[in-house]
Amino acid sequence: MAASAYTHPGADRRRHCRSIEAGRERLEDDGVQTLTSVEQTKVENIVQDVFNAYKTNHHDSQFVLQREKHFHYLKRGLRQLTDAYECLDASRPWLCYWILHGLELLEEPIPDSVASDVCQFLSHCQSPGGGFGGGPGQHPHLAPTYAAVNALCIIGTEEAYNVINREKLLEYLYSLKQLDGSFIMHIGGEVDVRSAYCAASVASLTNIITPTLFDGTAEWIARCQNWEGGIGGVPGMEAHGGYTFCGLAALVILKKEYVLNLKSLLHWVTGRQMRFEGGFQGRCNKLVDGCYSFWQAGLLPLLHRALHARGETALSMTHWMFDQEALQEYILLCCQCPAGGLLDKPGKSRDFYHTCYCLSGLSIAQHFGSGDLSHEVVLGVPENRLRPTHPVYNISPDKVVQAAMYFLKKAVPNREEEATAAN
Repeated sequence: MAASAYTHPGADRRRHCRSIEAGRERLEDDGVQTLTSVEQTKVENIVQDVFNAYKTNHHDSQFVLQREKHFHYLKRGLRQLTDAYECLDASRPWLCYWILHGLELLEEPIPDSVASDVCQFLSHCQSPGGGFGGGPGQHPHLAPTYAAVNALCIIGTEEAYNVINREKLLEYLYSLKQLDGSFIMHIGGEVDVRSAYCAASVASLTNIITPTLFDGTAEWIARCQNWEGGIGGVPGMEAHGGYTFCGLAALVILKKEYVLNLKSLLHWVTGRQMRFEGGFQGRCNKLVDGCYSFWQAGLLPLLHRALHARGETALSMTHWMFDQEALQEYILLCCQCPAGGLLDKPGKSRDFYHTCYCLSGLSIAQHFGSGDLSHEVVLGVPENRLRPTHPVYNISPDKVVQAAMYFLKKAVPNREEEATAAN
């Protein structure tokens, strides 16, 4: 690898004991306690206990990504779920995506029989009118449509690609498009930035973007950037990590990042990395959460690229604009369940959502750039290294290229309205 924080076991342990203390700042409440400050202090105390346990433990095993345990947790989830997951009956394509992406980050192959079964299941989730529902027979919705397309692209076989009815998918996206450039999440549903990203993601991966599909979308997203610098769900709302990622990633796909105030966005997102824990919060004045290891840290590669394209000369050519090692420390020390799977923060339960996005954030923190400009910072043992993930689509970069090459060979579906307008 190009660079690594790993040297040999003894030096590695001493080095990280020092780094755990260096630069960390506890909350100062100025003698005025609030509900927020009390909760923040509780979390910092719990995290401090984890750090203390690591410093006093003389075994290296604590600072290791428990790959085998995470693999078995994810593998079991593809075949069997407990009753606790009944509440996610309308999110079954998401479960497929979270698990498959976790496995690809761990570089664990998916057996052909399992991949084929996932394809068949997702085909049953596809609506006759286009798009995918949360389960077989459910109404289509942009969120499970995004998850299903990502899952099928991760599988990356002819069978997987052929599940997607591109013509009907395009019709479905047009049925959700609003006059102001936004999209609703489903027929009769809400408008927010997630829908613009989900639509842009699936349309670009499957090569169904038409000249009019995203008319006004970039301008609508720009209206969602608020005074904080981040992006809210709709214009006028509080900036939020998930919505900010969706907004910027959609604009990257549409090649219109310039409609945002990028410097203001950079200021906002870098302020979301917690000074003590090392992980990210989703909004100002909120607690750290492992899932924002991707939703927030994933913004930094997109911003880096956008600012570089504008000629910014102060950008590093080896590191993203956040503390990559501190984020890796938080994920490895505070977010791993001993039985496998990852979680929000110490004391919380594991789940497939946090497993996916903690691993995704860990990958972002380990890998800078690509090709000749790639640089790796892998904290702990070399075996902690994950496969890179694409910061726009959050599937592996080679799967993005593979899907794009496959669907570029197919013509963009010709809608009657567009054909009439062209004549």
